Amino acid sequence: MHSHLAGTQLSPSALHTIIELGYGTVANASALGELLRLEKSSISRLLKKLERDGLVNVSTDPSDRRVRALGLTPQGTALLRQVEGYGRRQLQSSLSKLSAEELKDVENGLFSFANALRPHQATSSVPETSLDIREGYQSGLIAGVTGMHAAFYSENYRFGAVFERKVASEMSEFMGRIDREGNTTFSAYRAEQLLGSVTLDGEDLGDSRAHLRWFIVSPNARGLGVGKGLIEKATDFVDKNGFQQTHLWTFQGLDAARHLYEDAGFRLVEEQSGSQWGTQVVEQEFVRNIAS
Repeated sequence: MHSHLAGTQLSPSALHTIIELGYGTVANASALGELLRLEKSSISRLLKKLERDGLVNVSTDPSDRRVRALGLTPQGTALLRQVEGYGRRQLQSSLSKLSAEELKDVENGLFSFANALRPHQATSSVPETSLDIREGYQSGLIAGVTGMHAAFYSENYRFGAVFERKVASEMSEFMGRIDREGNTTFSAYRAEQLLGSVTLDGEDLGDSRAHLRWFIVSPNARGLGVGKGLIEKATDFVDKNGFQQTHLWTFQGLDAARHLYEDAGFRLVEEQSGSQWGTQVVEQEFVRNIAS
């Protein structure tokens, strides 16, 4: 339990906080306390120190003054990138010494260990069958994708009816033209349980630009590679269909998704404050040019 973890001067709890805030797992002090299993007084001291160090912003939620909203400062985000780089270097150094057979043993062991750490309810809700990524409209898809968006963004970012209605209405409109060239949806299932989805709209932007929309992964699917698999399907589709660019709009704080976007070749091109989803956030536009 010493400090100086991952090349930083932080304690385990402080480093854990930076990572969870950076990946958008928690958004307020109460949720952070539950995740770290720390008392309110300990969380308060931890956040005060991180705020003094310029790593975390702590503010009062305007809709509920009892809630302390949290976010990383630019300095905190830079520290998270430093920690990620440190981890990658450690991992690459260690794995480079292993044979292909040993690497497979490590992969299988980590997968089994991750499953064992999950609460029983989470593991039992995802049947142990192979992952199935299906293309095109599936029965119940609009309701399923809307429900996952509404649950996640309400719990973590306090998005409400405006956001849920926007997802449902716009996705319903899209499904009326999904069979046109350049439009498609990919959805991930285990058995008949929807674990995630992503849509490519090849019409609404024009000029040989595709629009990546409604990307979502169920919390029950974390660690299964669902997000990566869906983004790979999406980028393969736009490349095969000759789109010169793919655009997506999101907002600051969804760092886990951002990693997937950037790994697939997307780059941040614009950032500005906006409220198109019914809540004031820092909106971001990412663009991916056609693979060379």
